[in-house]
Amino acid sequence: MSSSPAVAVAARPRARLPHPVAFTAVAVIFVLFMAASSVPSPLYVVYQQEWGFSSMTLTVVFAVYVLGLIASLLVVGALSDHVGRRPVLAAAIVGEAVSLVLFLVAGDVSALFAARVVQGVATGAAMSVLGATLVDLNPPHAPGRAGVISSVAPTSGLALGALGCGALVQFAPAPTHLVYALLLAGMVVALLLTAGLPETSARRPGALASLTPRLGVPARLRPDLFALVPILISSWALGGLYLSLGPSVAAGLFGMSNHLVGGLVVTLLCGTGALTSLLLRRAPVGAVLQAGAALLAVGMGITLAGVLADVLALAAAGTVVSGVGFGASALASFGTLARLAAPAERGELFAVVYVVAYLAFSIPAVIAGFAATSAGLRPTAIVYGFAVGGLAVLAVIVQSVRAARR
Repeated sequence: MSSSPAVAVAARPRARLPHPVAFTAVAVIFVLFMAASSVPSPLYVVYQQEWGFSSMTLTVVFAVYVLGLIASLLVVGALSDHVGRRPVLAAAIVGEAVSLVLFLVAGDVSALFAARVVQGVATGAAMSVLGATLVDLNPPHAPGRAGVISSVAPTSGLALGALGCGALVQFAPAPTHLVYALLLAGMVVALLLTAGLPETSARRPGALASLTPRLGVPARLRPDLFALVPILISSWALGGLYLSLGPSVAAGLFGMSNHLVGGLVVTLLCGTGALTSLLLRRAPVGAVLQAGAALLAVGMGITLAGVLADVLALAAAGTVVSGVGFGASALASFGTLARLAAPAERGELFAVVYVVAYLAFSIPAVIAGFAATSAGLRPTAIVYGFAVGGLAVLAVIVQSVRAARR
């Protein structure tokens, strides 16, 4: 009889975070993952100086991260729809922690490659489950909040990671170690938060089958997704350029060798995007999509004028305008899909969207890296800018046609 209270305590279900607190915790973890993914960008210049590799090698290091991320999305993107959100998120956090340890001990390019591959796999596993969990936990009184956070978290995380790393590299000791140690501590906290999250996806059969790489979108969602493809490609291709070569362009074309400035280049784009998403969260989706695409094109044109004229202020102003377009595009894209997808469709749908986004994020940037090595940074940046601007114009046309048909 004396053991029954202990049995009762052991049988009592573990306390979970209330849904509003859990929603906030998931958003914070999302920002942390994206901050970790952008941290290497200001460090690439440092690694180049220490290890003496080319811009081509730099973009290959950038690309292996994206390859790992896309492979992870394809394999485990729908897994949380079957085994639950918490197990997949916990595994992703552990993987991210392993990658940060690899960064801490990296001493050459091969170690950097390994760290970025592991980080890509972990981030890919996290992104789709985080996006789906936000929708699951979305407060009933604010039906669009999950879409807003899904658009704000990536851009704000990228901005915070790049700016924070740039500041640490410029002003703090151990520039290639301290930032990773801080992120590692953050991942420990994220794992503790994950243990307290309520499970929002019931277990259902098909977990092993879901690991077969595939991209599937329910037929009823395809028209909406296809209409978003041009703006996804143009906005994420622009982000890929800034995160892979942005600091190098600032140093090589404008002579800005300060590492904080290298981080600020990324922050001007992504931070402006995050702020825009917050400010426009209640605006009509169709109008936001069209405005986002138009501002991407206009901002790219201003940036190109700054590069051609060697006027840093003009290039920076163009980056801010492009950032507004970047944030508006992300807000409207993820907001549209978050509202349309049913609970059992969310993991796989977000995986598809992120695959499209990160292919656009990586492939043009890799091509630009090869081109920069052979043709130089300036012509590469100019051609890349014209391509992104053209895609943004196409996105404006697609959204205008779709609005007219409606």
